[in-house]
Amino acid sequence: MSRTFGAVDALAPCDLAVKRGEFISIIGPSGCGKSTLLRLASKLDEPTAGAVEFATDSVGYVFQDATLMPWRTVRRNVGLLAELQGRGRAEIRSEVESALATVGLTDFAEHLPRQLSGGMKMRASLARSLVLKPEVFLFDEPFGALDEITRGRLNLVLQDLFLQHSFAGLFVTHSVEEAVFLSNRVVVMSARPGRIVDEFTVPFEFPRALELRYQPEFAELAGRVAKSLEEAS
Repeated sequence: MSRTFGAVDALAPCDLAVKRGEFISIIGPSGCGKSTLLRLASKLDEPTAGAVEFATDSVGYVFQDATLMPWRTVRRNVGLLAELQGRGRAEIRSEVESALATVGLTDFAEHLPRQLSGGMKMRASLARSLVLKPEVFLFDEPFGALDEITRGRLNLVLQDLFLQHSFAGLFVTHSVEEAVFLSNRVVVMSARPGRIVDEFTVPFEFPRALELRYQPEFAELAGRVAKSLEEAS
């Protein structure tokens, strides 16, 4: 598939397949079309040429910003998408409580977004999509604005979600280290018009501890990915 906006080629023809139980990270220079690719995958936008095909309509999307409703508590924010789907109250209540526990926000369920840290807001955003039980999960740089410690903790939360629910994951990031840590595969895109120019298989078994990032094997692979990214920029 490809995407143009007027005279601008935002995304060159790309072909990418992801299966359930697989987590793929997409990295590339700023403006290369990573987010465009994700929007096409989510069907929030349509390709100029080609097509997006999923074996399911169960797709969750986590944006760069938490996008929480400021007047709703964490609990009510987490249940919002399920409410919009018209699910029953009892079902929503059960799913919301489960999602809150999974991301570690049970004790903050009655807080308003303004009372939360940036990391907590992203946990709430993850929980909100988790309630939908998506078979495909799309992530558009959800941890990009967080400090390194919080980012690492949320990488572990996301890894736990992936291992528990075995969804198909597409994750956009600017961090080579994050991409390698989270993924089964890392895809590198070129500068605009973005195209997939390289792909790396990540051999490390799950679950992965943050200490993996300090191992020589991890550093070697991250270095190769970083070199590919530099050449593509």
